[in-house]
Amino acid sequence: MKKMQRAIAVLATSLMMTAPVLAGNPDRAGAAGATQLLINPWARSSGWSLANTADLQGVEAMFGNIAGLSRVRKTELVFTNTRWLEGSGVGINSFGFGQKIGSGVIGISATVLSFGDLPVTTVDLPEGGQGTFRPNLANIGIAYSKEFSNSIYGGLLVRVISESIANIRSQGVAFDAGIHYVTGPQDNVHFGIALKNVGPPMAFEGDGMSVQGLLVTGSDQLTLEQRSERFELPSLLNIGASYDFHFTEVHRMTLAANFTSNSFTRDQIAVGVEYAFKKMFHIRGGYLWEDGVTNEDERATVFTGPSGGISVDLPFGNEKQSAFAIDYGYRATNPFSGVHSIGLSISL
Repeated sequence: MKKMQRAIAVLATSLMMTAPVLAGNPDRAGAAGATQLLINPWARSSGWSLANTADLQGVEAMFGNIAGLSRVRKTELVFTNTRWLEGSGVGINSFGFGQKIGSGVIGISATVLSFGDLPVTTVDLPEGGQGTFRPNLANIGIAYSKEFSNSIYGGLLVRVISESIANIRSQGVAFDAGIHYVTGPQDNVHFGIALKNVGPPMAFEGDGMSVQGLLVTGSDQLTLEQRSERFELPSLLNIGASYDFHFTEVHRMTLAANFTSNSFTRDQIAVGVEYAFKKMFHIRGGYLWEDGVTNEDERATVFTGPSGGISVDLPFGNEKQSAFAIDYGYRATNPFSGVHSIGLSISL
């Protein structure tokens, strides 16, 4: 009972602290920057639209709810390649590492977006012809998560953000925090709350913001540097719950739901279900809803709602506690041909 009261107190305090951050509304859509922070780079959780934030475990928790990183048993490595909006030519590579140290777990994640070579265009040459350039978008997270009791888990993450082209760049820092509460006769009831992408505003700077010109009354040349308007980070709050049905020792089904309160876009509700056989074969599906998502004229996102995925875990070792896993996740979009994520992981 005391554990439940403690968890409720932490959740209530977190909600009160985040009230000023979550004062946004859909009218502010497009006002935030660094929206790469809203992209889920992991295959397993993408398969059910991140509905499982209350039960995320391991390295993938560094995106949805950092508290789940504390569930790493010893060591975990994850690599995922995502074909973002198939047909757009955008690729995402993500790497994550988690290591148990004492009573806690430290984690490092890195996500890099690739856009390929883009033509350099100017006002005089809108069709290009002056070479190409490559935008660079990346973020690196460093996290610590800990099991405070048999029921309460928590964690913090610091993420460094970088966005640049050849002569313009922007860098910033964002913070995530989250907690998990686990209860039930078989630890099959999960609750979670996570605050994400909180940090100071960012701005662009560099030689690309400068222009040169001549004085009207002379031949002296001046360089004028324009100042970029500062932009906010896309802060959000995840509140999730899930329930595990253990039919037998080899069959499990999990129902999960998550509510996302966005500062700069419409709020979202994700629901999902996963079936597991012998902890080796997993199949999952989800649906992400937001206002207008079923209407092409009112939809404010490229995602149409449905998602699905599959995972195969191959245990090894003397006690079969280590595993090598292959994950696939898909999210439907319109336009483009969906988002496809393929991941490999090893847990020791």
